[in-house]
Amino acid sequence: MKRILIIEDDDYIAELQRDYFQLHDFRVTICNDGRAGLTEALGGSYELVIVDLQLPGMDGFEICRQIREKLDLPILIVSAKKEEIDKIRGFGLGADDFVTKPFSPNELVARAKAHLARYERYAGGRVANAERIDIRELSIHKSSRRVYVREREIALTAREYDVLLFLASHPNRVFGKDELFERIWGFDSNGDIATVTVHISRIREKIEADPSNPQFIETVWGAGYRFNV
Repeated sequence: MKRILIIEDDDYIAELQRDYFQLHDFRVTICNDGRAGLTEALGGSYELVIVDLQLPGMDGFEICRQIREKLDLPILIVSAKKEEIDKIRGFGLGADDFVTKPFSPNELVARAKAHLARYERYAGGRVANAERIDIRELSIHKSSRRVYVREREIALTAREYDVLLFLASHPNRVFGKDELFERIWGFDSNGDIATVTVHISRIREKIEADPSNPQFIETVWGAGYRFNV
């Protein structure tokens, strides 16, 4: 039975979420305070965390940031905040999904299950050798800087390889163009963040079966890019 932590100060909403998840055989813990919720998330063995943004003690953005620094598990934001800037900030801090209130409990459960399955596929596809990343038909060999798709070697430029390796090393996280440019090219590098879009497009052309419908590098509109596993 999978364990879910709900950090929500509205008792009605928290109990509604708990009831629906329990109907689907999840074990649920509820925290009504932000700081207590963070402590519970970091100290407990949870497979998924659902967090509100407006909480006493500590807001949901800071909770997302601190959880993501230490744990690799799905984080879903459920909030009454609907502004695009809040969604972008949430994704940038490591959230995997953003659900606005009011919400359909059944949809929330479905989204949670989808993210859990995605993380499990990633965990199952990883190999013990840290020198290699295997995700479905994609294989990245770090020491030789070689990339294979369906056992066929793909020719990437040095910078294309760096972008692909960075995203694949941080699966399911959203990175904005600014952050990718800073991480790959360097903060003091001469250039334009538009080069990030160009490189992503070129990588897709080389590794995706259908670049117009990418399965590996997904565009999260208004936020950036995410590597799906």
